[in-house]
Amino acid sequence: MFYRAIGLMSGSSLDGLDIVFTELQEIGGEWTYHILASACYQYNAEWENRLKNAIHLTAYEYLMLHCDYGKYIGTQVNRFIEENGLQHQVQLIASHGHTSFHVPDLGMTGQLGDGATIAATTGINVVSDLRMMDVALGGQGAPIVPMGEKLLWGDYAYLLNLGGIANLSANRKDRPVAFDICVANRVLNLLCNDIGKEYDADGAIAAAGKVDTGLLTNLNGLDYYKKIYPKSLANDFGTDLVYPLIKSREVSIPDAVRTYTEHIAMQVGYAINFLHQGYPLFSSKLLITGGGAHNTFLVQRIAAAISGFNVEAVVPDKQLVDYKEALVMALLGILRWREENTVLDSVTGAKRSSIGGAVWIGQEA
Repeated sequence: MFYRAIGLMSGSSLDGLDIVFTELQEIGGEWTYHILASACYQYNAEWENRLKNAIHLTAYEYLMLHCDYGKYIGTQVNRFIEENGLQHQVQLIASHGHTSFHVPDLGMTGQLGDGATIAATTGINVVSDLRMMDVALGGQGAPIVPMGEKLLWGDYAYLLNLGGIANLSANRKDRPVAFDICVANRVLNLLCNDIGKEYDADGAIAAAGKVDTGLLTNLNGLDYYKKIYPKSLANDFGTDLVYPLIKSREVSIPDAVRTYTEHIAMQVGYAINFLHQGYPLFSSKLLITGGGAHNTFLVQRIAAAISGFNVEAVVPDKQLVDYKEALVMALLGILRWREENTVLDSVTGAKRSSIGGAVWIGQEA
């Protein structure tokens, strides 16, 4: 079977709306893909603030934002279609939305961006709310990409996404597992913002700093790291806990960025060490994607942290680095349309694997 779909992703780092138009083909259970067009539409200051502060709104204001953001997403998709000449070529849109609340232990997760509004704005069928079924079944609802990673990149032992939050997948043939490791770009960017920088380009700021041993010890001692998987992180772990902890040490920004970069690398190393034990994995490669994969200093520190386990760090081409998660959303939307599992219980801890996503028919009958 052959499909053409758009995948949408908005990450916790608030870089913008990632859009991918891809061809996906399934033959005998084997999936292949080709990215035909991609773009990241950066948020202006108004949208960045609205999404960042969504958790502080009243119920009425939150629901209005949910609809407004759905309209925004639909408008950006229409723009993308127009700019790339894709009229009448898109069969389905799969939207992750933008995570606001994430409290799976209480059976709740919230992604902004009303799917019905996206469908009405574009006139194209939409799959949204991809996490909610898993959470309702007692799962973490995250990470959500492992099914796509299993189907598209099964030759890698590990897959690391360095976004606002760093998450890791282990492509075990028997029971794939994945979990959020730590906050990544969300905290690094906040620290860089303090000196007027959007982010740490190539890790230059970190490379100029020194590790503060006391701060590193405090970071590594956070309770989250003592939990076993399945586990996941909400955005406020970085903004309300980690960032204030770093600032309380009153170290220079270069030293803070250097220390937190080392913290990320160490936590990745700890995670792979834990997962690597007792498993004769069929590959010893780690695929690194997400915005943090452009941070060459961070990648070097991660490579050093995992070298003792004979695991090689691999950074693919820029398009896959930047748009892997949006590509996976497109695949999950197709799987939902085919009524096939999109979420693995071995990853999230749900009582069973499930078919996640709400379907909204945007096209006319």
